[in-house]
Amino acid sequence: MFEKSIKAYEEACKVIPGGVDSPVRAFKSVGGTPPFIQKGEGAYLYDIDGNKYLDFVQSWGPLIFGHCDKDIEEAVIKTVKNGLSFGAPTELETQLANEIVEMYDNIDKVRFVSSGTEATMSAIRLARGVTGKNDIIKFEGCYHGHSDSLLVQAGSGMATFGAPSSPGVPADLTKHTLVCEYNNIENLKKCFEESSDIACIIIEPIAGNMGLVPATEEFLATCRELCDKHGTLLIFDEVMSGFRASLKGASGILKTQGDIITFGKVIGAGMPVGAFAASKEIMGHLSPEGKVYQAGTLSGNPVAMAAGLVSLKKLKANLEIYADLSAKAKKLVNGLKDIATKYNIPMQVDTRGSMFGFFFCEKAPKNFVEVGLCDFKRFATFHHEMLKKGFYFACSQYETGFVCTTITNEDIDACLNAADEIMQKL
Repeated sequence: MFEKSIKAYEEACKVIPGGVDSPVRAFKSVGGTPPFIQKGEGAYLYDIDGNKYLDFVQSWGPLIFGHCDKDIEEAVIKTVKNGLSFGAPTELETQLANEIVEMYDNIDKVRFVSSGTEATMSAIRLARGVTGKNDIIKFEGCYHGHSDSLLVQAGSGMATFGAPSSPGVPADLTKHTLVCEYNNIENLKKCFEESSDIACIIIEPIAGNMGLVPATEEFLATCRELCDKHGTLLIFDEVMSGFRASLKGASGILKTQGDIITFGKVIGAGMPVGAFAASKEIMGHLSPEGKVYQAGTLSGNPVAMAAGLVSLKKLKANLEIYADLSAKAKKLVNGLKDIATKYNIPMQVDTRGSMFGFFFCEKAPKNFVEVGLCDFKRFATFHHEMLKKGFYFACSQYETGFVCTTITNEDIDACLNAADEIMQKL
């Protein structure tokens, strides 16, 4: 069933570390060999062995319209014929920036970059430049890319400065990172008691990197209150939730608003792109207007801009898409929950727009530690068996799932039927 993928993985391991170019793809959390994908079409993936999968990953979120959407594909091909990259301004950058700015009351300007990691890294630098402060607060379980100051692990205290969680990251670079527990108000307050040099809080308002774990309104309101009190900026990392939780991402469904918002490849319909955005006052500190430096040859790449422009225009013109996606996400996870209950398997589920998550546990996790108490072995078995039946879920309990417009209710019914067969044996 996976013979060609197994061989391809063995060959990849000879020339690529771990056989993959991003660690989670190696299937270490669930076991087995990752399928090597040949193509995607609509809601489906096809691997080199000829297996077909209903895709609940959608390139980790950005493919709201599924694979090979005709309109996006045509825009990409048309733009490619004019050139792949110029390292110079194009009108497409302004057009896409306008589409984003028009959606938000607290955003005046956008700076495009090439990845979510670059967006969050640059947003933190900007916050430090604006405030003149050095420390940052991040939360356990929130992933903001692999820049040095964000690859930290929490210490044993309530609120501690982070120690490097990866070789190659000097302690001097993480000593300014305070690590707090997600959704823990007292823990957060403790951080501000320990440091008067906090430039920013960076948070996934809807965490998607420890499974789907939303922040509470009270917790986010406290983040906002403490930032305002201490002259600190609040960064909403919406690399995952942007245009997924709603048209305006988490910012569109929450009362609390961030000072800086970061976006990922969803604004490029899956192309390599990211962005950070804020008020004109904050963005005025950014070079070439201000002194905070950030640059990139591929920033605002025309092909990515063209793809994103079509995608965002389609979303804005068809707002009913969000109600439909939300209904499908709920149908999926509520169906899984009902099946699990039928077989006395503890399961917790949640959705935010087209994002969904499920945990094999008795109580809905509110932070990274509680997610770690879930039944990872059961999840791995479920994932492996669903993959064999043609359903492609994220290959880690720490990841979030997504539905796209081309997934049908019939697709979800088929998935639930397969899940019923598997859970009966779990």
